[in-house]
Amino acid sequence: MNSFTELNLSQPLLKAIAAEGYDTPTPIQARAIPSLLQGKDLLGIAQTGTGKTAAFALPILEHLSKKTERAARGTVRALILAPTRELASQIAESFRVYGKNLKVSRAVVFGGVGIGKQIEILRGGIDVLVATPGRLVDLIERKAVTLNKVEIFVLDEVDQMLDLGFIHAIRKLTAMLPAQRQNLFFSATMPKEIAGLAANLLRDPVRIEVAPVATTVEKVNQSVIHVDPANKAKLLAELLKDNNMTRTLVFTRTKHGADKVMKHLSAAGYTAAAIHGNKSQANREKALAGFKAGKILVLVATDIAARGIDVDGVSHVVNYDLPHVPESYVHRIGRTARAGATGEAIAFCTPEERGLLRDIERTIRQAVPVKEHALAMKNVPQFAPNHGWNPVGKDKPKQGQNRNRNHGKPQGKSSPKPHRKGESGRSAPQRGGGGASWMKDLGQKQA
Repeated sequence: MNSFTELNLSQPLLKAIAAEGYDTPTPIQARAIPSLLQGKDLLGIAQTGTGKTAAFALPILEHLSKKTERAARGTVRALILAPTRELASQIAESFRVYGKNLKVSRAVVFGGVGIGKQIEILRGGIDVLVATPGRLVDLIERKAVTLNKVEIFVLDEVDQMLDLGFIHAIRKLTAMLPAQRQNLFFSATMPKEIAGLAANLLRDPVRIEVAPVATTVEKVNQSVIHVDPANKAKLLAELLKDNNMTRTLVFTRTKHGADKVMKHLSAAGYTAAAIHGNKSQANREKALAGFKAGKILVLVATDIAARGIDVDGVSHVVNYDLPHVPESYVHRIGRTARAGATGEAIAFCTPEERGLLRDIERTIRQAVPVKEHALAMKNVPQFAPNHGWNPVGKDKPKQGQNRNRNHGKPQGKSSPKPHRKGESGRSAPQRGGGGASWMKDLGQKQA
């Protein structure tokens, strides 16, 4: 499919899409939109950056705009659940952009901000509500909104939902939904628990799978530097002297670690900010805005806080700490090389993290090239062969084993271990302009 005009979308939507400079749908959009316009349930296995938000936002807006009646007081017509504040805000912004020529009301609600204004907005009725599970449960318990009129229900980033402990909230919310509804289910991974949830929720769904989790972005130039833990901060500061590192996203394993790295970089003279779950809403918004505008050179983040960050032009991703879950590495490095650009991902690996590196290489089915640096450790021992998988291709085979001559390519199958993390924040998007478009703006500020 070469054009959005082939998807049978209405002119107001096509006009909004064209205004954003989009003309060709992504694979998930081309495959999902026709089925969703027919009212079918959908199971989408896709990561961020594949265009999945537009894949469900466009048909939802098309469906809602076909009917003249608006949402009744205290009800919602389309409900989208997201694991983090940032992702919820970005989804709401997509609905604002694509629906700016339609008379469809929209709102976004999440925790970490005052609830009074949210109660007031929801009691008036909303066509499209984007919410994090915990805050929505709270609003329902306060009788601000009911879910018995939901026509379309979307669960986005389900694996992140489960990692954050939202499974009970999700089950509570789905029990409140009407039996007759359209269901959309998106997850980057599909372990047994998520597959079971999907089976209970979806009815004869169309299954669409794009960008498998074990596939890294082809245009990302990956490398690893073996380093002593005591030299990590100094190594990062040295790397940032490279003028090509114009917008760098650094990942740490903990919130304390993110703050520590940010302070070290600031002391070294770099403009840096940290974003994680303990930061106030206002601080997170300020850090993100500064990073997007290029005023902040380095954004240091945890996996949870980074969920939903979609910033074009990230030149480098630095894995300051290797993640315990190899799939998280794939999502981290996918923050660069977006929109057809190239990017670079550099991983720091301490002796204690070598097992994590091996898990990552087995998951992505390739060896991460070693990058030389003056602060790098010397004489790093090679991995021993593991079930036919030799990431460096240099070890001597054990008795009865074949030497891996493919230098990092797997001999046989390896199964990734699905698991990830996510809930964070950004303000509700402001009113969209143009035509009959209007948005119920929450005007939220950090409590």
